[in-house]
Amino acid sequence: MKQYETVIGLEVHVELSTETKIFCGCSTKFGGAPNTHTCPVCTGMPGSLPVLNKKVVDYALAFGLAANCHINQLCRFDRKNYFYPDNPQNYQISQLYVPICRDGYIEIETPAGKKKVRIHEMHMEEDAGKLVHDEWEDCTLVDYNRSGVPLIEIVSEPDMRSADEVIAYLEKIRMICQYLGISDCKLQEGSMRADVNLSVREAGSTEFGTRTEMKNLNSFKAIARAIEGERERQIELLMEGKEVLQETRRWDDNKESSFAMRSKEDAKDYRYFPDPDLPPVYISEEWMEEVLDKQPEMQPEKAERYKKEYGLSDYDAGVLTQSKVIADVFEETAVLCGKAKKAANWMIGETFRLVRERGISPDEIHFSPKHLAYIIDAVDKGEINQQSAKEVFEKVFDEDIEPKAYIEAKGLKIVQDSGLLEQVVCQVIEKFPDTVREYKDGKEKVLGFLVGQVMKEMKGKANPAKVNEMLRSKI
Repeated sequence: MKQYETVIGLEVHVELSTETKIFCGCSTKFGGAPNTHTCPVCTGMPGSLPVLNKKVVDYALAFGLAANCHINQLCRFDRKNYFYPDNPQNYQISQLYVPICRDGYIEIETPAGKKKVRIHEMHMEEDAGKLVHDEWEDCTLVDYNRSGVPLIEIVSEPDMRSADEVIAYLEKIRMICQYLGISDCKLQEGSMRADVNLSVREAGSTEFGTRTEMKNLNSFKAIARAIEGERERQIELLMEGKEVLQETRRWDDNKESSFAMRSKEDAKDYRYFPDPDLPPVYISEEWMEEVLDKQPEMQPEKAERYKKEYGLSDYDAGVLTQSKVIADVFEETAVLCGKAKKAANWMIGETFRLVRERGISPDEIHFSPKHLAYIIDAVDKGEINQQSAKEVFEKVFDEDIEPKAYIEAKGLKIVQDSGLLEQVVCQVIEKFPDTVREYKDGKEKVLGFLVGQVMKEMKGKANPAKVNEMLRSKI
């Protein structure tokens, strides 16, 4: 039976977090009422002229330098002609002939070790509007708020061979963008989107197969499922002696299948030509140095600092720095409570547990570091026990409530009345004489049962360490 190899390249679109659009002064803020963040430029009105937003070039440069790209110091914009309702000018301003970046790479971790995924090019362009399908009215509406929002498009070489490698590559792009502060990369809001170009070929062959492009991929899970589904579809066609057509396909994640949208276009189909309204962009050495000087501490450097400054292990430092949001929350918590290792344990343990249970991304957490710091301090001071602390933190994680008020409202504070604790301990010793005898005979483990009984009587409002100590002294 023939064995097949999957060959994958990606086109990744990242919306840049500038306050205004790429060629006009309209807001890029997500979620505004339809067609309220618009003007004659971004709605393609006749006679309107684009003016380049310098911050877009700054952000594109920052990513290009971080991704080891060659910077074209003289680049220019081109018109990409196509006719969709969400494209008000009937062309998109993009870069084809001389993009801002070429020939870079991003290093990813694979089971076989580190691997470089080459970047063919990265260019700047404007986003299109958004079509809104109204099933009740049986019509399609257009919202131009997104039209003109700045994008970088990162085009990889066909270097990836599995869904796992694709996800590792996308996670690395997202991490770089978030550390640079150029995009939040929220897939659910469309600020990071990926089109997958995939083909299969017989194992050992050096010739590429016919590729398809898959769109409508708005989560890492959907991307992974789409890759597996399209791979199986193409292999099945080849094994039946049929031909794989070069086409654009739309992935339906609910049905876990794809369907053809249109034949795949080539560059010639878009009739690119240099944009006559925008002059070439010259990027001086001084400009590049200025962008480099502003580059923040990136993940590898941050992980090394965490190991030296906070005494964290390689594993802990690596986990905490994979997401800038997680790193920021951890670091602020560590500063506030002065207990970096305990802050790390809460982030890696309870925070990630709740992230998994809630089915969200680590980047979506929204609780205040001061609230986690308060919980850590409260446990250390013996005000609440570990079990209560987890209960409080779960509320903080979900609703970012004030932990002090919640602890008082729920009566979770540990009872400091040693006389009451002694009374309960004596009652438990009298109630379970056989267990006490077993402990005296050397069965150390049974002490845990007695501690549990005291905690039950105290309704969890006792310090387990003190209970343990008092039981030993009384027995």
